[in-house]
Amino acid sequence: MKTKHYLTLEDAEFLLTRAHQYAIDQKFNVSIAVVDESGTLLAMKRMDGASPMTANLAVEKAKCSALSRKPSQIFEELIKDGQLGFLTVNSFSGMVEGAEPIIYKEHLVGALGVSGVKSYEDAEIAQHAIQVFLALAD
Repeated sequence: MKTKHYLTLEDAEFLLTRAHQYAIDQKFNVSIAVVDESGTLLAMKRMDGASPMTANLAVEKAKCSALSRKPSQIFEELIKDGQLGFLTVNSFSGMVEGAEPIIYKEHLVGALGVSGVKSYEDAEIAQHAIQVFLALAD
């Protein structure tokens, strides 16, 4: 038997809090979503002033990252490079930068997706929250 690590609700709320605070510090209004390793939503937050559209997109970005085990940016780059077949994938639709997988002890435990500002800024928020989380997880 192997031990399986997973995100708890407390973990998801911690990640949301860290991402939310970073967004406040940067004066960003975003939506933030945390999913488990299967892409199922654990927790999400839409900040005051964030467009309603960003709520769904944050979830889709996170789902894309969890299911692929890669940053969602990878798919945006593939599509930009002409691999348009990815646009027909029904499994997930958040194939734009802004989500990062959460890897703990070499195992995917979930992903964090952000939407509401420039894509690289969305990714920056996710990366920051995950770095803080993983630094405290050990």
